[in-house]
Amino acid sequence: MGYDPITLREKVNMAAAAERLDEIGEQRSTAALNEKVGLLRLLGRLDEAWDMANTALRQARFSGDREELCLARIRRAQVQHYLGKLEGALVELTSCVEEARAHDWAAAEALALHERGKLYFDQQELKLALLDFRGAVTIRVRIGASADDVDSSMMAIAITESYLEV
Repeated sequence: MGYDPITLREKVNMAAAAERLDEIGEQRSTAALNEKVGLLRLLGRLDEAWDMANTALRQARFSGDREELCLARIRRAQVQHYLGKLEGALVELTSCVEEARAHDWAAAEALALHERGKLYFDQQELKLALLDFRGAVTIRVRIGASADDVDSSMMAIAITESYLEV
């Protein structure tokens, strides 16, 4: 996988994503539901992704794990973003940034910042996007996040800065 340097959207091997979705099948674990949300979103099956995101959100709510609920809300906001429901996604992501920060859920905060940055990028709010991407990379480096996560935020910074320099 990688990212499109124009849109900051993930590049997808559609065949592999569809195959993985088939492998997951009817599994209903939290991990399976969360993976299905992402795969359906990447495959462009956004109505199904929205339904699955709501199912995953209900399951996270039922589990009582507030951090997992925050992560489910971030995933659902990603789907909203792809559906073009930008205001709803922005409200949800901002709420998730604030909640994660208040509870010191660093990985969740970084993810919410990164995703909100992508939303700002799509809205041509490049300075706000850059602030969020920088915040995400700072947190990800501090917590020792995966190289892929750090790289995705670094790449988003570089691309956003290139637009600001024009």
